[in-house]
Amino acid sequence: MLDALGLNEACISVYRTLLTQPESRIQELRSKLGLSEQELRMSLDQLSEMALIRVPSEDSQVFRAIDPAVGIQALIAQQQAKLAQEHERVEKIRLVAAQLAEDFSAARLQGFSGIERLNGLDEIRDRIHVLIADVQSEYMALAPGGAQSDASMAAARPQDQALLRRRVRMRTIYVDSIKSHPATLAYARWLADQGAQVRTRPSLPIRLAIADRTTAVVPVEGDNSSVGALVVTGTGTVVAMCALFDALWEQAVPLGEHVPSPEEGLSAQATEVLRLLGQGHTDEVIAKRLGVSPRTARRFVADIMEKLGARSRFQAGARAVAKGWLTEH
Repeated sequence: MLDALGLNEACISVYRTLLTQPESRIQELRSKLGLSEQELRMSLDQLSEMALIRVPSEDSQVFRAIDPAVGIQALIAQQQAKLAQEHERVEKIRLVAAQLAEDFSAARLQGFSGIERLNGLDEIRDRIHVLIADVQSEYMALAPGGAQSDASMAAARPQDQALLRRRVRMRTIYVDSIKSHPATLAYARWLADQGAQVRTRPSLPIRLAIADRTTAVVPVEGDNSSVGALVVTGTGTVVAMCALFDALWEQAVPLGEHVPSPEEGLSAQATEVLRLLGQGHTDEVIAKRLGVSPRTARRFVADIMEKLGARSRFQAGARAVAKGWLTEH
């Protein structure tokens, strides 16, 4: 049990020998224990520092073990003093951290009420980690981009688990294209198995996270989260973002629910492509909204035009409306 005090085997052997053979000399200890003089002296120094042995003043070559009850009590007193010092240091660090956090927050606001700017993925992840720790009842998220990165899912898993363990209502919308990405689809299914509500829809306009309908995190550039994000707490703005999420949620389909393909007409994904074309979006923007590659988006457009027998994108839209596959609005 002496190893609990941080003593190595040599120290323990020396101490036990001195308990049974008091006032042993260095040469006697070396002969009995088979230690080098350096090993023995290092062990004696450590035992002396811990108040477990004493060197009589009249003979510096003779060592005597101190009653363990006395030595251990002295050691406990030393450790308690160290713990008190460490506790004081930790409290000072906590106070400094609180002050720095306050100063940091004030600096980031830069005079804008209800808006905090975050720069880069690391700051975004750190801020979301803090935000999630404070969520009380509801967390909503839009996850565009199709396949999610392994790093993103690894960072999100413990946070999602923490939310669900606290019985927070968690709702996430992915794009339909995750069904073609095994790792992302597996993560979405894991979320659903843990108690989250997960839905998909053909496209999503932006990446968005909303906590308790009071705080939202949105990217500075809609198509590039790595540039930075804004934490928004202004009531009117957050209400509008909640309305956007709720509208998309109503249009989305629960993960795993079978959606029958139309006997004629367009699939939900193809209809979304046509709608985005009608709004004047490029193939690159359509690809990002659907979470697919630009090449795949161009293939979608070509397939739709072929299905409709259209020579142009405008003609494709007009023919889809005429067939009742797409409303004019």
